[in-house]
Amino acid sequence: MAGKSDPTRILILGGGYVGMYTALQLQKKLGRREASVTVVDPQPHMTYQPFLPEAAAGSVEPRHVVAPLRRVLKRCHVITAAVSEIKHDDKLVTIENPQTGSETLSYDVLVVALGSVPRLLPIPGLAEQGISLKTVGEAAYLRNHVLAKMDAADNTDDEELRKRLLTFTFVGGGFAGVEALAELEDMARYASRDYRNVKPEDMSWSLIEAAGRVMPEVSEKMGVYVVKALEDRNIKVYLNTFLKSVEDGHAVLSDGTEFDTETLVWNAGVKANPVLKKSDLPLDERGRIKATSHLQVEGLPGVWAAGDCAAVPDLSKAEEDPNATCAPSAQHAVRQSKQLAKNMLSSLRGKQTERYFHKYLGSVAGLGLYKGVADVNGIKAKGFVAWFMHRTYHVSKMPTFNRKLRIVVDWTLAFLFKREAVSMGQIQNPREAFERAATS
Repeated sequence: MAGKSDPTRILILGGGYVGMYTALQLQKKLGRREASVTVVDPQPHMTYQPFLPEAAAGSVEPRHVVAPLRRVLKRCHVITAAVSEIKHDDKLVTIENPQTGSETLSYDVLVVALGSVPRLLPIPGLAEQGISLKTVGEAAYLRNHVLAKMDAADNTDDEELRKRLLTFTFVGGGFAGVEALAELEDMARYASRDYRNVKPEDMSWSLIEAAGRVMPEVSEKMGVYVVKALEDRNIKVYLNTFLKSVEDGHAVLSDGTEFDTETLVWNAGVKANPVLKKSDLPLDERGRIKATSHLQVEGLPGVWAAGDCAAVPDLSKAEEDPNATCAPSAQHAVRQSKQLAKNMLSSLRGKQTERYFHKYLGSVAGLGLYKGVADVNGIKAKGFVAWFMHRTYHVSKMPTFNRKLRIVVDWTLAFLFKREAVSMGQIQNPREAFERAATS
């Protein structure tokens, strides 16, 4: 434990939206003798996830959608490791790094911002066939994967194999699923001009959604527009339909539809980081930390939580649903981090903390190059205007001027010289050539 004259030791678990933005505010406002801040995350960077579909489609360089934690948090101690256990009774956290092994950290104040992971369902074949789009590595993989399937289809005369290679399936009709599908389809259609035997009409793109509409974050009318816009691009949209099985790449849907596919992208929801179950923190029925509207963990002074891993009351919906909690979105995470930093500073200095209140302002989404949809404060837009709103909003939220400028330069170069559509397949298995040479 820190002595009376020692700086308060603040430990932040997670370097995503909440973790990084909270640490950024604390390092600006805290004196060096007042507190020390340590941030733990498995990755040395924060990923701005709304740009992942564009990174996958080649409109943005993948390295430019991440913010290096050590460069941004120069006054914080950044540790690249995964959290494996939290024992708040002892004020200890166990972390693990594949290169250096496990280590135990102690703290005075704890911030839990571990985020979420894909919510998988017990669907036969899903664990073996599926891939999500939550990391920059997955974005790069998907880009190379789609182009590699087009390369293979271009060089085979087997029609059944070509059909399987060129069938791309996306599950989940929320923002993540729709944007990923729209951006990658747009990229593949653009790339097809460089292939002799692959035309846009040869490819089959499908979106599977268990609910009766897509993108529930926007109005129902705008959701209908999104479906129509996708169908106008010959994308099949299955509503009120779920994936029953995808063993060996053979997809079976609940409406009886069956087809073979080499690509299954899973974006059907998220769940709180499962490491929370290895803690003595109070959790709700969905595995999220129980937090107050002040972003403090219920019943535990000195412990804070926000973002996807926390059940934070949504005060904007309190009248219609007293038990409503904030949705797992980037909009809430960024705004919660600002209130969290303010409340932590107030708590450290013996002042009153404030409740987190944020009325959902609306949403913007990209549907490929020059295409989008927006529903912001009652203002609805589609097409080029919505696409421009989408890019403007998200580049404004990208941390650091360095990253903002790099993304704008990427967009400018793509506009002037068109985007590159080349598969770098060796990235998928970089040691393959070396291993082949070693055995020859």
